Amino acid sequence: MKIFVTGANGYIGKHVVDFLYNMKKNILACDFSNSKINKEISFINVDILKEATNIELYKMLNEPDNVIHLAWQDGFNHYAQSHIDNVIKHFYFLKNLIDSGVKSITVMGTAHEVGYHEGKITENTPCNPLSYYGIAKNTLRQLLFAYAKGKNVSIKWLRAYYITGDDYNNHSVFTKLLQVTQEGKKEFPFTKGTNQFDFIDVNTLAKMISLASIQNEINGIINVCSGEPVALKDKAEEFIKEYNLDIKLIYGVFPPREYDSPVVYGDNSKIIKIMERYNA
Repeated sequence: MKIFVTGANGYIGKHVVDFLYNMKKNILACDFSNSKINKEISFINVDILKEATNIELYKMLNEPDNVIHLAWQDGFNHYAQSHIDNVIKHFYFLKNLIDSGVKSITVMGTAHEVGYHEGKITENTPCNPLSYYGIAKNTLRQLLFAYAKGKNVSIKWLRAYYITGDDYNNHSVFTKLLQVTQEGKKEFPFTKGTNQFDFIDVNTLAKMISLASIQNEINGIINVCSGEPVALKDKAEEFIKEYNLDIKLIYGVFPPREYDSPVVYGDNSKIIKIMERYNA
């Protein structure tokens, strides 16, 4: 089985590729660069959005059996115009693969599809996204599920929440804590930190993505998360202690984002079943 991974050189992608490589899977890695990809892994440099409607696309990608679509421009900038500009290209790319006979497609979604929500997010939670990023991802999911209905293809839509780990390559508050500490600053303006999020380490996330993608029994929306809410201030203070950072959080300087609820976390029952299947 040939597994084609888009965005393979990105923050999440490189960890997914490493996990699959350690499982001895046949991987085809695709991105604009392979600077962070193991040189033993086959690399395909194709602009998948530019070639989204090319009838030769499947051959250009070396005819994969399984596709993990992680590529997404400006994922850390939730109001970038590119989210709106590119969403139909992502759909045509995935449609092209389905029409070409790919039997398994896994796409990286986000909790931002849901918008403001308090409590647990399940696969049936109504969506009302509030950012361009959330709107675009939600639109892609709706288009993909509508097109794939009745077709011989397994679709896994994976919703991630608050990702941590490999923080020098992230764009989270933890990345900023590392940056300002290196600059010699002793204080860090912060929110009240009381919002509770579903945190997950990127290596655990990569394992979840990989294992979800290589099975076809559990499909649809799958929350890839811890299933437990943790206060941002508790996570931040834990991070400071873990990295022995000489910096103090100044609480209450910034308000929370309009789409950040007091507490939000995912129903991880599906991914737990998948992980148990592989004793992971």
